[in-house]
Amino acid sequence: MDPTVFLFLLLKSLTQYPQPVADALDEETSLRMQARAQHLEWERLQLEQEVEQLPQKQKPLLQLLSVAVLLVLLLVLWFTGWKNSLRREEGEEANRGANEEEVDNVAANEDDDVGNEDDNEAEIAENNDDVVNEVQEEDDLEFDDRVGRVIMERIQWPVQDLQAGCHWTTHLMDNYTVFFGHILANSFYPVLERAIGVGSAFEGWSPREQDVVYRVLIPMEPPRGHSFHLELDSAGQRQVRNFRVRVQLECICSREQQAGDMLCFLHHPKEELRRNQDPSLLDTLCTGSYLDVHKTARWFRQLVKAVWPALPQSHNWHLVLLPSTRSCQFKATNREASFRIEMLFGVQRGDSAVFVSSQTREAHTASTIWPESYAVAEAEFFKLIARWAPPDSLHLKCLQFFTRLQLGFDFSTYTMKTIVMHLLNVTPISMWRRRDLLQRLEDISESLHLCLQAKHLNHFIVGNQRLPKDIILPPDVRTAETYNLLHHLAQRPDLHTQALYEYQVLQKWLKRILLAED
Repeated sequence: MDPTVFLFLLLKSLTQYPQPVADALDEETSLRMQARAQHLEWERLQLEQEVEQLPQKQKPLLQLLSVAVLLVLLLVLWFTGWKNSLRREEGEEANRGANEEEVDNVAANEDDDVGNEDDNEAEIAENNDDVVNEVQEEDDLEFDDRVGRVIMERIQWPVQDLQAGCHWTTHLMDNYTVFFGHILANSFYPVLERAIGVGSAFEGWSPREQDVVYRVLIPMEPPRGHSFHLELDSAGQRQVRNFRVRVQLECICSREQQAGDMLCFLHHPKEELRRNQDPSLLDTLCTGSYLDVHKTARWFRQLVKAVWPALPQSHNWHLVLLPSTRSCQFKATNREASFRIEMLFGVQRGDSAVFVSSQTREAHTASTIWPESYAVAEAEFFKLIARWAPPDSLHLKCLQFFTRLQLGFDFSTYTMKTIVMHLLNVTPISMWRRRDLLQRLEDISESLHLCLQAKHLNHFIVGNQRLPKDIILPPDVRTAETYNLLHHLAQRPDLHTQALYEYQVLQKWLKRILLAED
């Protein structure tokens, strides 16, 4: 076969049956390649005709030329197809990349939507949980409140108006203070200050339904020409702090003109003093150089009895003095009511809420011993609690209930009061409402049990670093080592065993009341 014809046939086969370089060609490229093949076919036919017409000498040269042209055309055709295929692949890759990016964006958006939906669902679920929790808490509080109301109905509370009794007693003491000031103005007896309400009734609770004692403490100041000096009694027990009140005469020679008719007890002759002046406090209410509690109590009794007829209360009330060696106790009665009042007296330690008072701690206390009293500090603590407490606080009800429950047992009222004061000092006052009544009663019972097991209960005032700063104490009282109110249980195993047994009985009584068991 003629080589020129062979090359053209090869070219024709390539143009008619191009080898694909990709999976498929676009429609525009396919049409363009078909037109190109037809044009090359027409040029081949023209070239064949021209070759036939040439002389024989020129045919080899033309054949070589035609072969070269065909090779160039073949290379151009192949390059054009390869380039178009490459562009198409790049376009497809770009499209795939765009599509993948779009898919990724769609997926991301879907993830974001899903995430947002999850977040929304989580937020909705959380809000629902909060609503459910709030509803549950409200239901729990309502249930606890119903329990507290049932317990309140089961307990037989004393029918008494402590506030009215305290108001009446305070008014009576104020009237007494006015007359005391007039009578004692020029005497050498102690100067009596305004009475301070102390004890359970003035704190707002009482362990007894009948025979409520309204207790007051009357501060005493030294009269003219005298001074008081408090001396700690080192011979006393470690668990208590006892004092003696030493009375000392003071020179007033430089102030005699201002003192009027008063003579100096230190520098005037005794005969002149005896003839022209009333005796000093050392000669009336003291034993030796120390103020005597018994003599002071007798003097108080005489003073209260003597002043009574001048008081407005004497018109409608009847006064009956009661026996007492370290205080002045009396009962005021009329047709409608009866009030039992105890007047204690004491000397204040500086400007603090601590006094040395006539109140006794032991059965036999020497007449010149004045125990340190924290009754005013404890009353101030209850006033602070009342100021902070919500109107429906039941902390006083809890205290009153337990002090009444323990009557007949060896647990003292002061022990129960101390336990409740410790709990009030560490438990928020907002958690003493009716809905908390059952839990607070359980706390008091459990605290008593723990104290009995440990044979230890710290005093609430002495050495209590957590006591509110509003209550002013002497530095040695606030920083002192506290003492154990249950020390007798540590010393007497038989008393400890008895106390644990009585607690079990007390616990049964408590359970019977709370569960309304027969």
